[in-house]
Amino acid sequence: MPATAPAKIPPEERLVNLVVALIATDQGLTKDTILSSVAGYREQSDAGASKDALEKMFERDKESLRGLGVPIETIGDWADPDDLREARYRIPTAEYELPEDIEFTAAELALLNLAGGVWSESSMSDDARSGLRKIRALGDLVDEPIIGFSPRLSLHDPSFPALQQAIEQSRVVTFPYLKPGEEAPRVRRVQPLALVEYEGRWHVFGIDLDVAADRTFLLSRIVGAVTITRESFDAALRDGAGERALAGLEEVAARHTALLEVNPGTEAALRLARRAKPAEQGIRVPYVDAHIFADELASYGPEVRVVDPLDLRDRVIDRLAATRDLHRESTEPGSPS
Repeated sequence: MPATAPAKIPPEERLVNLVVALIATDQGLTKDTILSSVAGYREQSDAGASKDALEKMFERDKESLRGLGVPIETIGDWADPDDLREARYRIPTAEYELPEDIEFTAAELALLNLAGGVWSESSMSDDARSGLRKIRALGDLVDEPIIGFSPRLSLHDPSFPALQQAIEQSRVVTFPYLKPGEEAPRVRRVQPLALVEYEGRWHVFGIDLDVAADRTFLLSRIVGAVTITRESFDAALRDGAGERALAGLEEVAARHTALLEVNPGTEAALRLARRAKPAEQGIRVPYVDAHIFADELASYGPEVRVVDPLDLRDRVIDRLAATRDLHRESTEPGSPS
C-alpha cells in the first residue's frame, strides 16, 4: 500500500508545540528528542525528511521564537558548557509565572491575548513581552487555547513602526523606495492605509499621491527613513483597505506561478509545500514578486530547480552564479581572510 502523506501542520502550530514542549521540561530536551517527538517535526521525520533539513527548520524556529521574546535556554554538558553536541533546550518556567494574587476572568484573558496577538512582534518593550508571556501561560482558564504566535508585526523591517503610527494618525508619509532595475531610489509620497503580510513579507498599501492611484509597496524595498508629515487625510479611507490590498496581491499571485522540481526531504520541500499545488513534473507555487521569489529559491541551492518560467529560472541562476563568483574571489590567493 502507498505511504500515507503526513498531515500538514502550519508553522505557527509547530512553534506553539515547541514552546509547550520546552516549558514542560526542567532538564531540557535534546535536538534529537525534539525532532522525533514534537508534533510538526515528528510528522516530517516519519515522512522521510532528512535530519539536516529538520535541524535547519529547528534552528530557524528557535530564532523566530527568540525574536518573539521567548527565552530559550541552551544547556551544554555540565563538565564542558561550551560542548553543544548534546545540548538540551528549555524555556524557564519562571518566565511564565504571575504573582498569585493576580487573577483574570476568561473574557479578560481572551481580550489580552487578542491584543498580544497584534502587538507581540511590534514595538513592545522587554517588560511588556514578559508580561504577555505570563498572561498567555494562563491559557487553561479559557475555553480556547491562549498560547499562540502570529507572525504579523515584525521589526525585521525598520519602517514598520513609523508606517503603523502614520496609519493610526491618518498622516501622509514619504520614504525612499528602490525598485528592481533602478539605480537609485525614488521618494514616494503616500497616504498609508493598511499594513498587510503576504507570503511571509510585509507590504504597505495606500494612495501614491504623485500618481493619484492605489499602490502596494514592499517594506524591504524602503531603503531609508519613513518621514511622517503634518499632512493628514480622511480616516475613512482606511476602511476595507487591508482586504483590498490582500485581494490585489492574491490576484497578482494567481497570474504568476512557478513550476519547480524539489528534492524530497529537504528544507526547500518542507517550506514550499505549504503554498504549493502538485503538478505532473513537480509542484506549482504562486508568487507576487519574481525578484524576491528568486532570492528565496536561490537560498535553497541545489534543493530546488526552476522549470518554468524561464525568466525566473534565469534570475535564480544569476544569483547562484554571483554567489559562486564571490566565493571564488574570497578563496583566491592574496584575498583578504
